[in-house]
Amino acid sequence: MNNTYRLCRTAFILTALLLISLKNATADQLLNPTTKTIFTPLLADPMEPQVSVMPWIDHRFLNLDIGTSADLYQSNSKNFAIGVDFGTWSLLRESDNFKFPVDAVTYLFGINSSWKEKISSKTVPFDEFSGRVRLSHISAHFEDGHYEPDGSGWIPEPGGPNIPFTYSREFLDIVLALSAPGHRVYAGYQYIYHTIPAGISPNSFHAGAELSTPGNTYLAADVKLLPIWQSSLLETRGHRGTWNLQAGMRLKAIGLEKVRVACNYFSGMSMQGMYFYLPESYTTLGFIIDI
Repeated sequence: MNNTYRLCRTAFILTALLLISLKNATADQLLNPTTKTIFTPLLADPMEPQVSVMPWIDHRFLNLDIGTSADLYQSNSKNFAIGVDFGTWSLLRESDNFKFPVDAVTYLFGINSSWKEKISSKTVPFDEFSGRVRLSHISAHFEDGHYEPDGSGWIPEPGGPNIPFTYSREFLDIVLALSAPGHRVYAGYQYIYHTIPAGISPNSFHAGAELSTPGNTYLAADVKLLPIWQSSLLETRGHRGTWNLQAGMRLKAIGLEKVRVACNYFSGMSMQGMYFYLPESYTTLGFIIDI
């Protein structure tokens, strides 16, 4: 009953906002950047630093993300920048009396370099080429929400390392993109040069696409090939496709230029560091604030 109520309530809010936006729909392109970074943040990448509140529709969880990317230096021509990334991705459990104990949290910080240049050719449907390189550290931790209610210890997780364990990674990530005012495609590669626990494959890949649609709405997809953990071998063997599909709407019609309402469908290897070995599938519906 609680899940049905939450789903109906969220659907009602989303429908009302959609009707307001479509009433005042314009031809503005959603993908015009609202941030001041040279490289526009990826819309559907779940590991992009952002500020968002995304309740799960089918389960009593909530994703609470707090983070941002910022350029500290930009060239005079505005086509090269050096910046920083800070992000936290928290998984909260929904309990009674409007309580949300934190189950797990993942932290990221690092530096980045980005660039862009115009494409003069008229034979391709893009007018800009851009790229970003990141050097980052990421760590993850279980919190009080993953502790037994009677205080007897951590809640065990079959298929994963013994709890507690240390999760830490340092990696280099590069992404290249082709874009136009209403659409963008990108592809990237990540190399992990240090990891705890050991035995993690250093290579992963990602790609995606973004498309503006009428009424300040958009569609975006991000796909990754992530290592699969073999608990019996204490190492990864092979890769698994991991999807995040997002449909969203920027609330420009009611004066909230930097607020998006978005629905995500995620399927694949968990993006929470403490669940790196766990395949999962869920849908979220909530708000993203572009800062």
